[in-house]
Amino acid sequence: MNQSINGDLVNFDSLSESKGNILLVDDLPENLRLLTESLSKLGYTVRSVISGSRALKTAKSKLPDLILLDVKMPEMDGYQVCKAFKEDPELCHIPILFISALDEAFDKLKAFQLGGVDYITKPFHIAEVVARLEAHLTIRKQHRMLQAEIVKRKEIEEILYQSRSLLSGILNTALDGIAAMQAVRNSITGDIQDFCCLAVNPVIAKALRRNREDVIGKLFIKELIEKLAPELFDRLVTVVETGASLDEDFYYPSGDSSWYHYVAVKLGDGFAIAIRDITTRKQTELALQELNYKLQEANHKLELLANLDGLTKIANRRCFDDYLTTEWQRHQREQNPLSLILIDIDYFKRYNDSNGHQGGDDCLIRVAQEIAKVTHRPTDLVARYGGEEFAVILSNTNVEGALKVADAIQTAIANLAIIHDNSDVSEYVTLSMGVASLIPTSERSPQDLISCADRAMYAAKHQGRNRAIAY
Repeated sequence: MNQSINGDLVNFDSLSESKGNILLVDDLPENLRLLTESLSKLGYTVRSVISGSRALKTAKSKLPDLILLDVKMPEMDGYQVCKAFKEDPELCHIPILFISALDEAFDKLKAFQLGGVDYITKPFHIAEVVARLEAHLTIRKQHRMLQAEIVKRKEIEEILYQSRSLLSGILNTALDGIAAMQAVRNSITGDIQDFCCLAVNPVIAKALRRNREDVIGKLFIKELIEKLAPELFDRLVTVVETGASLDEDFYYPSGDSSWYHYVAVKLGDGFAIAIRDITTRKQTELALQELNYKLQEANHKLELLANLDGLTKIANRRCFDDYLTTEWQRHQREQNPLSLILIDIDYFKRYNDSNGHQGGDDCLIRVAQEIAKVTHRPTDLVARYGGEEFAVILSNTNVEGALKVADAIQTAIANLAIIHDNSDVSEYVTLSMGVASLIPTSERSPQDLISCADRAMYAAKHQGRNRAIAY
């Protein structure tokens, strides 16, 4: 597709694969604006600066693919800027195209001597600028591809050299099984069909029950591998095609041995593999894993026991103290309200005296479990505070919310209808509750919240029991 830009006819299709990151350096804004608009319309990413010093900083922040550089600029002229770029190891490879109104041969020669790759004279035609940009960007891409190919070839040569040196040095003395395999490819599709054995050490030859001379150069690997693990052949193909190594244990019972470890790495157009018998180590690891699991399970049970009340199976006082401290610190950071309900069973001593200790214990268990059912959030905690007292920590809850929870607890206990013949307030077991809510600060402590709830609970008792009072 052709389009006219500033009077020049430009072929978009020829540019579809040659777009790049261009840095414009010119002290005249109108020049920058003209080039920026024209090149941006053609799909180039364009950045522009008005001085040489800014050009150096901008280029280092993100390397451009090519630089269009004006010659006549204050502070640093284009020649000085070009010299600075070529003296910097990070920037010296970036192609620089000079664009200037200076048309003398001396000016052009100096530009090329300093490392410029082209020289465009003003006034310029955008089609000519684009054509030259495209040519130099193509050269730049080809140069990168060549460098990448050189690096790749050097890596392959280094791997081959190291692998061959390693194999020649340790094949005959290694206690592990070692072998090198060459890919055998389909002549039409190029797919790997099998592997040819290039080298094996005595350990593997013995495991195969063959002489080394009978193994080297033979095609039997695919058949052998598929007997051991059908999916392993495809994984070894992936090693060759991608360079990703395999390093893992496998189970294969054979005589006194059953566990092996192998490492397979790409070697040219094939792979090298080392195999070690790790049966003894694996048995030890499995035994240690089993022991560790049992220890973790035992520690978990001990931790639960350490934080649970033995009678009621809810949190004990120690767990309450630790959790309140933790939640106090969290709510202090977040500046959210933290509420506490202290609960006392009314006339419990009388209940205990008339029903016996077993009856009292049964009452405590039923009350504790019913309170625990009322709170549903994982951040809330119900604990046995001591004797016939319980506590409920309510995170991110103000006093109104805490009173609703207290009312729900009273309703739940009333629904239990536990007979209490010696109570002065009801024929059933009832509760006196103190509710307190604070937003924690560094000037206060968790004990302040406990004190507030405690005073509220005693106020509930003095006001006739069987009620919740907020402090």
